[in-house]
Amino acid sequence: MAIMWANVRQVKARPVADGGPATPPKSPLDCLAKASPQLDGEGKPVSWQLPAECTEDSRNPADDLIMGFLPAWSDGFSDAFKEGIGNAVMDETRGPARGETSRRYAIAGAEIEAPKLAPGLYVVATPIGNLRDVTLRALEILAAADLIACEDTRVSRKLLDRYGIRRPLTPYHDHNAEKARPKLLSALAKQAAVVLISDAGTPLVSDPGFKLVRDAQIVGHPVTAAPGASSVLTALVLAGLPTDSFLFDGFLPAKSAQRRTRIAELARVPATLVLFETGPRLAPALRDLASGLGPRQAAVCRELTKLHEEVRRGDLTTLAQHYEHAGEKRGEIALVIAPAAGEATDDEPAEIGDLLRDALARGSVKDAVAEVATLTGRSRRELYQHALALREGTRDDPAD
Repeated sequence: MAIMWANVRQVKARPVADGGPATPPKSPLDCLAKASPQLDGEGKPVSWQLPAECTEDSRNPADDLIMGFLPAWSDGFSDAFKEGIGNAVMDETRGPARGETSRRYAIAGAEIEAPKLAPGLYVVATPIGNLRDVTLRALEILAAADLIACEDTRVSRKLLDRYGIRRPLTPYHDHNAEKARPKLLSALAKQAAVVLISDAGTPLVSDPGFKLVRDAQIVGHPVTAAPGASSVLTALVLAGLPTDSFLFDGFLPAKSAQRRTRIAELARVPATLVLFETGPRLAPALRDLASGLGPRQAAVCRELTKLHEEVRRGDLTTLAQHYEHAGEKRGEIALVIAPAAGEATDDEPAEIGDLLRDALARGSVKDAVAEVATLTGRSRRELYQHALALREGTRDDPAD
């Protein structure tokens, strides 16, 4: 369905042609109520004709950008229509689009003017649960954006409403990315400031955003990152497991056979593992992880930064047994699993010493430390001190 964004916003009063009294401004609801549908051969509306008093003398340049995101007409108003226009048109408090009012955000009841954004793509991190974790820079960028691309407009609307931000939203996710990406690139080509956010955390981490960033950079559009919350790093910090080297591998496969194959591949990684998992699959995933990785230490991090945050630590076998009987858990879940060397034994220092001696016999201290760190997952700093001690001890030995 085609409909002029500018035509259904609050319009200023303008004098009539004969110089008589000014035409009273029409609200978006008034304009929409008086709109006449243009029907196709089957009697379905394909466009809308708005009354003359609702039109503006000129369109705002941003309107051309917005119109490209309006969905086609189906039977009744679609969800996308209600989200894209319903919140910006039917709710007058959403405010007009670019150029008609200042762009602001609100903190503790005080409205703050957002600095003007230069054209380009802005990749902005948002809170992973607690809305107070948003950064001031993120609020400034969101409030000044021409368009915000997000996974789920309903989720992102909660954040924007919390801080009094009234900017147009358009969905961008796994299921529509191929069709939505060209429209976002077209907006960038028209010198728009486009913001990319995810439902929670930092975009591009386990979402389709990297293709948009890649394509924007290929054609020369500026790309700016505004860092912030990350569930991966938050879980890693809370787990109490080694952090000097880690691998984030997203979600494990849903099917057990494929999941076990992937776990066998991860078993060879000499680093802490960080995975995402869903509530329904948590227990079977832990069972397969315990089978494939052994009794490594791990942490199940759920609902991070939210009211019911939970971090449960233990070995994989114990955690698997717990969640097998605890019932299905809801909410966002991150698993943090120690590397194979996390289960230290009394003779481990001696084994590491042997590895270092062998590596030192073949190369420099730096090369020996790198080799043993890769093999064991141990801290390079710790290994470097050990290697220096071994090298000095070798020098002190009497010659044969």
